[in-house]
Amino acid sequence: MPLAVLHSPAEWRARFGTPELKAGPRSALTVGNFDGIHLGHQKILRGVVGRARATGALAAAVTFDPHPLKRLRPAEAPPLIATLAQRLAGLEQMGLDAALVLKFDDELSCLSPEGFARGILLEQLGMESIQVGENFRFGHRQAGDVAMLAELGRKLGFHVEIVPPVVVRGEVVSSTAIRRAISEGRVGHAVRLLGRPFALSGEVRPGTGQGSRLVVPTLNLFTEQELLPKIGVYATETKVAGNLYRSATNVGVRPTFDGRRLIVESHLFDFSDKITSGTMEIRFWKRLRDERKFSGPDALRAQIMKDFASARRFLQLLSRAGCIEPGLSPIRDR
Repeated sequence: MPLAVLHSPAEWRARFGTPELKAGPRSALTVGNFDGIHLGHQKILRGVVGRARATGALAAAVTFDPHPLKRLRPAEAPPLIATLAQRLAGLEQMGLDAALVLKFDDELSCLSPEGFARGILLEQLGMESIQVGENFRFGHRQAGDVAMLAELGRKLGFHVEIVPPVVVRGEVVSSTAIRRAISEGRVGHAVRLLGRPFALSGEVRPGTGQGSRLVVPTLNLFTEQELLPKIGVYATETKVAGNLYRSATNVGVRPTFDGRRLIVESHLFDFSDKITSGTMEIRFWKRLRDERKFSGPDALRAQIMKDFASARRFLQLLSRAGCIEPGLSPIRDR
């Protein structure tokens, strides 16, 4: 069933009925920003779906747009790993029935912890249970924590489950850790924490044609995502026109050509079509090297050929290990 995306309790009631009148189903809920839908989020979401299927409830997530810090303390707001559309796609992939995207405004931010839990989650959404991580905070000035949530559950009659964090190689999986890894170029570590490669998505945009004329053809990505990997060259996969191709991607300014503007460009292996528009997604698997300035196009091209060989070898190993998503494409071993 497609994920039902709703933007207010009124839309929820119109779609699912009113819990107080017993005209709508109860809900197994979780609440959070879910930036990246990482392994920790996935553990919580699997629990929500399992509880919902066992009790006949709706499996649903409540999330916020914009991120609360963008409203409350903009200078402290982190660059987000994923767009709202990517977060919702991740919730759907996890098997949830519904997502309520609440506009984070002054009215919502001023709700007390009990006002939020009782007034929205319980009375509006029919919450029968909620599952959250150990560091969950809610309500005005983040006054509510998991101990308060458990007490409200006992008082108001809903089940509370506090989910322990996921630990990978001694590190607690968190959106903060993933942002740090991506910004430092450690995209392989981000894969371990996310459970999949970090992806940039957006639109294909025509470039200057300089690379195609002098070096190798590339597709340029225009993205509105806030977080970009560290400048450098990466082994990637690029999805375009419905197909997934192995690729090498440069995130940088093209210093050999005295570039100034940051660009993201992919060279797709075994690809000869001419595409100047449409959607595009780049999945980052491994950082190969820093971006460098070369003496000219010939020296740059020689290094790029080495990069392509390195990227092909690495992606071939991933394919043989069963890590690369099958069936989307003309991806081939070479």
